Amino acid sequence: MPKLKPSASNKAQQKRVKGELLKFKEGTLHSGSKKGPKVTDRKQAIAIALSEAGLSKRDSKRTAEKKAKQ
Repeated sequence: MPKLKPSASNKAQQKRVKGELLKFKEGTLHSGSKKGPKVTDRKQAIAIALSEAGLSKRDSKRTAEKKAKQ
């Protein structure tokens, strides 16, 4: 089975997730705004990263609802 090439948007999303997780490893990832508390839980950091990249289940559900309305 041949491997599929990721689209440009997938690469951008992967880059965004990597950047957010790097912030977590450095200890500079905050929940909410820069003034919010620092994220100490790895699972929360992953959830934030996926949300920022637009890959979270919640975001995909919203886009599906918008398409259904049109």
